[in-house]
Amino acid sequence: MEVSKDMFKVVPKEKKNSQKIERESLSYWQDVIRRLRKDKLAMFGLGFVIFIALAAIFGPMLSRYSYTAQNLSNGNIGPSASHWFGTDKFGRDLFVRVLEGARISLTIGLVASILSIFIGVIYGGISGYFGGIVDNIMMRVVEAIYAIPMTIYVILIMIVLKPGLISIILALTISFWVTMARIVRGQIMSLKQQEFVLAAKTIGASNMRIILKHLIPNCLGQIIVTLTLSVPDAIFQEAFLSFIGLGIPAPLASWGSLASDALGGYQLYPYQLIFPALAISLTMLAFNLLGDGLTYALDPKMRR
Repeated sequence: MEVSKDMFKVVPKEKKNSQKIERESLSYWQDVIRRLRKDKLAMFGLGFVIFIALAAIFGPMLSRYSYTAQNLSNGNIGPSASHWFGTDKFGRDLFVRVLEGARISLTIGLVASILSIFIGVIYGGISGYFGGIVDNIMMRVVEAIYAIPMTIYVILIMIVLKPGLISIILALTISFWVTMARIVRGQIMSLKQQEFVLAAKTIGASNMRIILKHLIPNCLGQIIVTLTLSVPDAIFQEAFLSFIGLGIPAPLASWGSLASDALGGYQLYPYQLIFPALAISLTMLAFNLLGDGLTYALDPKMRR
């Protein structure tokens, strides 16, 4: 049978591609960012965190008032055009003191969380990887530290060191790293049986290299989420310690110390308590919304 051109016809381009299945190729982190951007609550949390961080950095520098400058003639003035958040009993501008408190509280929260994550990841990684008697001994240490209330650490540290930022950060770090260690230990114990770990051992990789280069990167999603959620916890714990008189000494101002100072006259001057408490509440809410969004975005099971 002779084949001729009349036996064929050109398929239109739209029909030619109608059965073609194609999807934009995305890396893991590109997919994480894409899903995170779709979460409106998480993006609100991220935006508020960035806003409060920028306000804490630049706000006190741009204000005409100093957070330590006293003017007794202007004491206990309510919110006005001159003093947006009013003044305290010493006539200090409460708005700039709240911004300065953001510096202190965010610094404590971030530094304590990062230190606790660093210590906990290394400690938990070693414990989970080696297992056996090493794991038993290391976990008994964790349980002993976990059983002691944080207030005890603060008091003991203040006996050795003077009250201040260092004391609070050390106390929070000692309290927080054990939680991270237990989380990483559980992740490592489930991952160390995987084929990629056996392949790394086969080619002669050292134990520390396997932990640092292969196992911990596979726990990165859980580590980032835990870091995000530990920052508001550290801020709240610092506020609690300052509220009961174990926190930042005067004239430094944290949100907790501002709330503590306002407690005595909150019935007459409620704004002095409302603004620091509102700053604590909104910041904790923002970090928790961001943490929830990251939990979803970093979970490979949610990837589509």
